[in-house]
Amino acid sequence: MDTPRTFFIWGATMSGKSYLAERFPNPFFINTDDNAEKAGLPNFQLKNIQNPDGSMKQSVIDQLDELILELGTTNSGFETVVIDVIDDVIDLIEQSILIENNIKALSDLGYGKGYAMQEQIVRGLVLELKALPMNVVYVSRISEKTDSNGNSVEAPSLKTKWYNMVNGNSDLVIRTRRIGTNYSRSATDKRKQYDREQISDPKILRILENVPGVFPRQTAPAAKTTTNEK
Repeated sequence: MDTPRTFFIWGATMSGKSYLAERFPNPFFINTDDNAEKAGLPNFQLKNIQNPDGSMKQSVIDQLDELILELGTTNSGFETVVIDVIDDVIDLIEQSILIENNIKALSDLGYGKGYAMQEQIVRGLVLELKALPMNVVYVSRISEKTDSNGNSVEAPSLKTKWYNMVNGNSDLVIRTRRIGTNYSRSATDKRKQYDREQISDPKILRILENVPGVFPRQTAPAAKTTTNEK
C-alpha cells in the first residue's frame, strides 16, 4: 500500500486552504493566525514572547520543539498536524534569531552565520515533522513571480530555497482556487503516480478523490460493437 502522508497546500487568501486542511483526519493546527481558533479546532498559536526589557522569554523555536516532542511521544489522538501558514513560521524563526542575538538583520552576525542558523532550524523542523507518525499538512500563500521567459506566473509565496526544502519532503502539492462562489482544487506536483487501489487510509482517499490530478484519469470502457448474424 502507498498512502501519501505529507501535503503542501497553497492558494490565495480565502481560497479554501484552511478548509481543505480541516478535512484531514483529527487535525491539530500549529497556527500563525487565528483561523483554527475561530473554527474551534485544536490549535497552538505561535508567537515569540518577549520580556518587558525586550529579551526573549519564549521563542517559537522552543515552542515548536515542545509541540513536536509532545505530538511524537504522547497518545494525543491527533492524526494530522497542520502548519498554517509555513511562510509565517519561517519568518517567526528569523525573528526569534534576531531577538535572541539582539540584532536587526541576519547579516549582522557575519560570515553567513545568521542565515545558516535559520536554514538549519527550518530544515530540522521539516525533518522532525516528517518523522512524526501522522499526516503533515503545510499551508502556504500565493504570489506572482517571473519565470525564465519573463512571464508573470502564480506560485507559492515561499522563497525558492524554502519551497524546495518543504516540497522536497512532501508527497503531494495541492493548489486551491476560488472564482466567485465556486472553489476548486488541483494537484500541481506529486512525488509519484498514485493509484486509488494503493491508498490504504480511507479518510485520505476520500480527500484525494476530490482533488483532480492526483490519480490517473479514468477512461470509460470502449463500447462493444455487435453485428447482426443472419
